Amino acid sequence: MPSWFAAGVYQGTLGGQPITLQLKRPAENNDEVGAYFYQSRQIDLTLHGSRRGKALILAEEVWSGPEKGLQTSGCLALTRVSDSLTGTWKSPAGKRLAVSLKPLKMAAVPLKLLDTAQVRKLRAEQPLDFLKLNTAWPRRADSEGNVEEPLTGIVYPRVAGASAALAGTLQDRQLAAAQSALECQAQLGDSAGKGDGFTLEAQVTRLTPKLVSLHESAAYYCGGAHPDNFDEGVILSRVSGQSVKVTALWPGLSGAKQLALYLAAYPSDGGDPECSSLIQSSAEPSSSDPQFAAWLTPKGLSVVPTFLPHVAATCAETVTLGYGQLRPLADAKGRYFNDLYPR
Repeated sequence: MPSWFAAGVYQGTLGGQPITLQLKRPAENNDEVGAYFYQSRQIDLTLHGSRRGKALILAEEVWSGPEKGLQTSGCLALTRVSDSLTGTWKSPAGKRLAVSLKPLKMAAVPLKLLDTAQVRKLRAEQPLDFLKLNTAWPRRADSEGNVEEPLTGIVYPRVAGASAALAGTLQDRQLAAAQSALECQAQLGDSAGKGDGFTLEAQVTRLTPKLVSLHESAAYYCGGAHPDNFDEGVILSRVSGQSVKVTALWPGLSGAKQLALYLAAYPSDGGDPECSSLIQSSAEPSSSDPQFAAWLTPKGLSVVPTFLPHVAATCAETVTLGYGQLRPLADAKGRYFNDLYPR
């Protein structure tokens, strides 16, 4: 890199169009030095750096599908003048456009989201994502009180009368999903087709005086051989907003016990009996605690295995373990016992 090279975030114009650019120190044996996005498109273009004399040369790359692969779509040649960057952008066909950039002090950018540790970490470590997502998120006109992140369209529920901590946690989960959607868009580049990308469906499945539980179902295709999906269960304290483990509700419900109860109730109507043996064999032999996504519902604890290989994903049916069935595994003196088993 040129001797003047320094990590930082810059805003300005390329050919008159507003852009935001980040420079960062490359990792060892890697020439990737940052990315930039057009304000009008807001999809990152990866930058690979080198130098020519005192100029910083940045080659931008975009994914153009499995047939064409990564394509160099342009090249920036920048020099430093005081604390600003100036130069040109050149297309593969030889078209040249002027570039003018000034440094942006990220710490001075005001927060438009709730002030949480995750938001501050995003601003410090992933400034391009932060600048795209740090906007006003409108509440949708529906009975659930859902909030929509406008750039990615990711929608997530809110809880009426939520504590500040719980509101922050719900926002942070939506923020993480929106980041996944942005990353997927960047990976797809110019090859995105209809239905490609990252989507999330989330809903509140149970509210008690002390707990809120949600089910998240994500589906994505970001390039590669095939699309994928996953489920996640969320159980939170309504006071602290912190995650509550299943074993805090039922101390006797270890991962191994969940597996045994799951297999006893599987398959559901229309399921494939051969999946039972596949689920049993897929549970890690070296682990006594196979992992399940778990969330509370009015009828009980819904669980679905998260340890299955992709080829067996269709076997991952949701099974609900009834509260009565689980009661012997609970602690009658536990903090949440009366929430689940009111007198």
